[in-house]
Amino acid sequence: MAALLIIALIIVMGFVVYSVVRGLQAFAKMDPNDVDENGIPRSLGKQNQMMFARVKYQAIAVALVAIIVIGGAFAN
Repeated sequence: MAALLIIALIIVMGFVVYSVVRGLQAFAKMDPNDVDENGIPRSLGKQNQMMFARVKYQAIAVALVAIIVIGGAFAN
């Protein structure tokens, strides 16, 4: 069971890295002239989307670490 949780943790950490990289790419490609109908830069929306994804995946990773630690404490 612990091996499965560790594999899941590694996968979720990969999603965190992916979200960070995509957010940085959107930041690097920011063009102030490329705006939507509300006057907000399109890349800003992508940056926000990736930030919320990163936070979500980090919360899942923290929960998995807590489960692994608590499970390890009760195993002994």
